[in-house]
Amino acid sequence: MRKFNIRKVLDGLTAGSSSASQQQQPQQHPPGSREPEIQETLQSEHFQLCKTVRHGFPYQPSALAFDPVQKILAVGTQTGALRLFGRPGVECYCQHDSGAAVIQLQFLINEGALVSALADDTLHLWNLRQKRPAILHSLKFCRERVTFCHLPFQSKWLYVGTERGNIHIVNVESFTLSGYVIMWNKAIELSSKSHPGPVVHISDNPMDEGKLLIGFESGTVVLWDLKSKKADYRYTYDEAIHSVAWHHEGKQFICSHSDGTLTIWNVRSPTKPVQTITPHGKQLKDGKKPEPCKPILKVEFKTTRSGEPFIILSGGLSYDTVGRRPCLTVMHGKSTAVLEMDYSIVDFLTLCETPYPNDFQEPYAVVVLLEKDLVLIDLAQNGYPIFENPYPLNIHESPVTCCEYFADCPVDLIPALYSVGARQKRQGYSKKEWPINGGNWGLGAQSYPEIIITGHADGSVKFWDASAITLQVLYKLKTSKVFEKSRNKEDKPNTDIVDEDPYAIQIISWCPESRMLCIAGVSAHVIIYRFSKQEVVTEVIPMLEVRLLHEINDVESPESEQPPPLSTPVGGSNPQTIPPQSHPSTSSSSSDGLRDNVPCLKVKSSPLKQSPGYQTELVIQLVWVGGEPPQQITSLAVNSSYGLVVFGNCNGIAMVDYFQKAVLLNLGTIELYGSNDPYRREPRSPRKSRQPSGAGLCDISEGSVVPEDRCKSPTSAKMSRKLSLPTDLKPDLDVKDNSFSRSRSSSVTSIDKESREAISALHFCETFTRKADSSPSPCLWVGTTLGTVLVIALNLPPGGEQRLLQPVIVSPSGTILRLKGAILRMAFLDTTGCLMPPAYEPWKEHNVPEEKDEKEKSKKKRPVSVSPSSSQEISENQYAVICSEKQAKVISLPTQNCAYKQNITETSFVLRGDIVALSNSICLACFCANGHIMTFSLPSLRPLLDVYYLPLTNMRIARTFCFTNNGQALYLVSPTEIQRLTYSQETCENLQEMLGELFTPVETPEAPNRGFFKGLFGGGAQSLDREELFGESSSGKASRSLAQHIPGPGGIEGVKGAASGVVGELARARLALDERGQKLGDLEERTAAMLSSADAFSKHAHEMMLKYKDKKWYQF
Repeated sequence: MRKFNIRKVLDGLTAGSSSASQQQQPQQHPPGSREPEIQETLQSEHFQLCKTVRHGFPYQPSALAFDPVQKILAVGTQTGALRLFGRPGVECYCQHDSGAAVIQLQFLINEGALVSALADDTLHLWNLRQKRPAILHSLKFCRERVTFCHLPFQSKWLYVGTERGNIHIVNVESFTLSGYVIMWNKAIELSSKSHPGPVVHISDNPMDEGKLLIGFESGTVVLWDLKSKKADYRYTYDEAIHSVAWHHEGKQFICSHSDGTLTIWNVRSPTKPVQTITPHGKQLKDGKKPEPCKPILKVEFKTTRSGEPFIILSGGLSYDTVGRRPCLTVMHGKSTAVLEMDYSIVDFLTLCETPYPNDFQEPYAVVVLLEKDLVLIDLAQNGYPIFENPYPLNIHESPVTCCEYFADCPVDLIPALYSVGARQKRQGYSKKEWPINGGNWGLGAQSYPEIIITGHADGSVKFWDASAITLQVLYKLKTSKVFEKSRNKEDKPNTDIVDEDPYAIQIISWCPESRMLCIAGVSAHVIIYRFSKQEVVTEVIPMLEVRLLHEINDVESPESEQPPPLSTPVGGSNPQTIPPQSHPSTSSSSSDGLRDNVPCLKVKSSPLKQSPGYQTELVIQLVWVGGEPPQQITSLAVNSSYGLVVFGNCNGIAMVDYFQKAVLLNLGTIELYGSNDPYRREPRSPRKSRQPSGAGLCDISEGSVVPEDRCKSPTSAKMSRKLSLPTDLKPDLDVKDNSFSRSRSSSVTSIDKESREAISALHFCETFTRKADSSPSPCLWVGTTLGTVLVIALNLPPGGEQRLLQPVIVSPSGTILRLKGAILRMAFLDTTGCLMPPAYEPWKEHNVPEEKDEKEKSKKKRPVSVSPSSSQEISENQYAVICSEKQAKVISLPTQNCAYKQNITETSFVLRGDIVALSNSICLACFCANGHIMTFSLPSLRPLLDVYYLPLTNMRIARTFCFTNNGQALYLVSPTEIQRLTYSQETCENLQEMLGELFTPVETPEAPNRGFFKGLFGGGAQSLDREELFGESSSGKASRSLAQHIPGPGGIEGVKGAASGVVGELARARLALDERGQKLGDLEERTAAMLSSADAFSKHAHEMMLKYKDKKWYQF
């Protein structure tokens, strides 16, 4: 443990060094400042970076598989990701290194293994018997493209169909190819002149494993006899085939075609189908063929013991149903149900009671993988209701525009949010339990509550329980409810600031202790919410309008405590006597016909019923000024103890007293400086053109590069970073040539940018506002995009009734501090180096009248720091921690000396900086645009961690990355998924225990009984010795150039992690055998060499003996 003794450092300085500058290295101090000792406990060994868990819907899904015994679902994506789902809380994310799209997944049922086929023609065997699955083997096809795979139940031979129409056979244990190949030209008729196309289906006859059904894209289907190596039957149809499915008795199969028809075939009647059905075709009277429909992409044929079979299909709608949503069709007997889906269908699977294909299937549910959702349909209930999805797959229900993460919250918060959120649940779900329930929960070693808040493009805010690496939605708030919805296109005069999503959330400020919530939206609006468990009806929604645009031509004295005139009648000596402002007329124009004094959105004038949960306290809107729309809000802070909310943009800052519903401060950024302004600013008049970043959250399409003009200065880049998250789920934005990060490194003090100086950070605190202060007092610290920190003093009236009667007096203090780069975060430490949170009012139910003494008690706010008494010296100092895009400083208060300084990055810039608690201490955590995650000790700013993690590839990461206490962090890794990570060594060590187990030992159900007569007359399932057919002894070796075997990284690590698994045991045994074989081989070679040398020696000795046999000793 390292101590920083400032006195010793000072003793080493001579009297002549008194002119030392403040810009010294972190461990040095300006002479004369008697800093106390602060013991720092955090060391670099407390830090380690690793991903913990990924939540949300798999982005761009492409494949689906289900293990009916283990009850585990697997989803593959177009980016090579693999997501596995078991019981609620059991989820796993893996990634193929190549990033190629997953085209098919096949479970080795009840074996704890999975085969994935990728678009780059590789097959991979995943071991699922460890908490973090790993690849055991890979096989890369070199000469053929893989199109379809089939692994029969309880078989180790995988059939692989290719684009050329051939079928290869892979041993999944060794991941080697068999010499047995079914060539396309042998499978089809010799008289056929054309190629049958790629293999689109392979399956074995449920009753005879020796017969393989092969479907070619062109419409040809072949029943291949594996033993005799020839085709038994060939079935031809004019239309292309998309999928094939067997009846469990193996006498019939069904094909789906590109013209929207289904054909049912008898195995022994290859000439024509027994039945042709067009499920969605209009039947014509003259007995003609129905009109063609869209292709039926997939069909499944499932039988039941008591009743008609189910035929389930996707696609096949008629062409005249333009605009109709994608459908899943369930045909059962004479009834046909068409189930509309919200998104296009990627794949579906029918969940059945048995894993055996030759038994009655007894389907009970259909899992439908949609482009942006996963739906499970209950087949056993009338009307086919859907199951309530327990996974957090709806993060992207409306695109996420911002998020905040809170670890170690008050313990009563999650139950409170859950109780109000439980009333929001939809009705009409299936009454059954969610059937995908495999795996086991991990042991949640972390017991502290964690909450994630997401803000969305439609104005909704969602609260999530994120404790112990799970995620569950608690409560959803719709902020747009306070505004009038426009009925038609013509009725949208005021939302010109954005073309769509005018309610999108930009900034969330939340106080967990008081439960006060404040949001800033894209239409330059701020809404303050209180939490209540009671339902209320608000007759008139309290609202304020603020005119925040300041010209420099006539600079008012910034010391003036009277705010500039407002567009709303809130002035006056007694603010509380003014009722909440009634709604202004929406069409107010200035003399020259320009829109003026009009907000972007219209607040509802009718009474608003507010359910238990978050209820609107006050709506604040910035208004148009002289034909110019209000600039979007760049920073926001709320304080429940002071009853104040403050927000800023590139024009200035406004502070509102939400108890009295009055505007206290409305200043341009330049007016905050007063006479201390370090810049020579040219006067400017209001701009006539609309601001280029007006569309804010919704104006960058994800496919485009960030426009250069947005990023020319730190200010405008800050604006674009704050505001420009795309809200549609399009491919990720690639910032080409790092133009984003290059453009940010331009000079910070350049004079041509000062007119766009925006407020970038706000922090309420109780500290020393001026150098001469003898005790701390409430104040607001303001950070700007030019690296300036200004302090505003707050003079609050006493609590109780007086707080509502007397005005809050606000005045700039004259204190100015400077850093390099835009200010991102501020925090305060006490004299011992502990974090001082802002003052807060503990939450209480405000909709219920209180007793008098209860009122008095509740008005006492929690003390945030111990103020020195008059008899003490002013040695009870504090530290301000300020983090900008380029550097961090620790300022000693009240002296305002720079105690420590650390340049975080020279070439890049910090995107997010947070002061967080970890291991009973605190540190500064930063995420840089160059991909580095760094942590620094406090107060000395020693570097503790610097790891390259991921580069800033799109605006979404920049907008959503956040750190929180106990070493937790998160960001939106795709438009639909949250990636959580940890930078704590302790969490990394405990992670293995916390993760759920995917594989649990389950007995495989008994095989169906063949019955006496079937056994007697040979009607039951025929088995096949595949080993004999496909093994090396009978089929020989496959061509080496056909496919390349690649041992997986999970070979060794996977074995360690899967000590108990069969696959692990096999792999370990195989590795041991390989090693032993190698050693035996070496031994054999050595023995052979010794034998040959012994042989040679004996031969040589014999020759010598013969040569000298008759010679006397003296003849030598």
